[in-house]
Amino acid sequence: MRKNLIAIAAVAVLLAGCNDESASQSQGGGAPARPPVGVSFVEIQPETLTITNELPGRVAPTRIAEVRPRVSGILVERVFEQGGMVKEGDVLYRIDPEPFRVQVESAKATLQRAEAAQLQARQQADRQKELRQRNVSSAQQLETAIATLAQADADVAAARAGLRAAELNLHYTDIRAPISGRIGRAMLTEGALVGPNGAEVLATIQQLDPVYADFTQSANQIRKLRRLLDSNEFEDAAKSETNVTLLFDDGTPYDHPGRLLFSEASVDATTGQVTLRGQFPNPKAELLPGLYVRVRIEQGEEKDALAVPQQAVQRNAGGQAQVYVIGEDDKAEVRPVEAGRVVGSRWIITKGLSAGDKVIVEGFQKLRPGAPVSGTPWAPEDQPEVAAK
Repeated sequence: MRKNLIAIAAVAVLLAGCNDESASQSQGGGAPARPPVGVSFVEIQPETLTITNELPGRVAPTRIAEVRPRVSGILVERVFEQGGMVKEGDVLYRIDPEPFRVQVESAKATLQRAEAAQLQARQQADRQKELRQRNVSSAQQLETAIATLAQADADVAAARAGLRAAELNLHYTDIRAPISGRIGRAMLTEGALVGPNGAEVLATIQQLDPVYADFTQSANQIRKLRRLLDSNEFEDAAKSETNVTLLFDDGTPYDHPGRLLFSEASVDATTGQVTLRGQFPNPKAELLPGLYVRVRIEQGEEKDALAVPQQAVQRNAGGQAQVYVIGEDDKAEVRPVEAGRVVGSRWIITKGLSAGDKVIVEGFQKLRPGAPVSGTPWAPEDQPEVAAK
């Protein structure tokens, strides 16, 4: 029992000492200070950023030709393979050539008859000249012979032209490709009667390497951009070759860059849009006519721009954009800002920030104004989700 009493007394002494220590702490220093919140920040600096716009567009062939007959006749053969590649001058259809061969033979006979009459007229004119020199024939007979020769020469020329026309029509019985490219489906088959004055189109050929991408931009956007260029806040990208890239409708970028060809000089009265055209190589025929795409075009450069990551910009209850910055004494400070355009994954801040400000990118969810922070530079490559986005 004596040992138990001694142990109980020792425990009581220890408890009393702890109570005295806690009481002294509560009376002297109060609650312990809150530790700084760990955040990541970016120190913004002026930089030159490219003005990039993504505009909707459609793919169009660089050349398109409708295959039509140039003579009347019956189609007897289709030579090409539907959907295949053809070269300029390849035979696509054949029209029955026999009637045109008969016309060529008839034109040849007409030419021979005209040449025989020409020979006779020339001999008669030469004879009349000789007789006139010997004063055997009259001047009227000589003039008649000369006129007959001239008429015979004209008949020969007409016969030769007729022969050339007949041969040309025979040549046109082979309907050939006017351009090189990919040919579509056959609109008519063998046995169809065709003619040069008909509305029928036998096939369509489209040149698909390279291709055009016709896209539109609002006239208001173009006017605003020109005002900024005139104010010297932006630099015109057209001073050098304008870079144009293409995106498929699922956001996948096209492998080959293009170049801007021109923009329309007029505005569409119904849509208020201006049409622009870019040209892209298409070696693998990935771009087909009518395909919907988005075209990314560089239209200028903004000088001395201040940009922050998109995730750093928040909205208050009134919809005003704001960011957290590391202020004096390493304390969080709310700064209202004005956000301009988006460039990639960053907002361009037009008002509210200055060069050298440290904008908090991560960790501001746990902050309140005036809270102490412990900042480290933000490394986006360490964030796989942000990098992938």
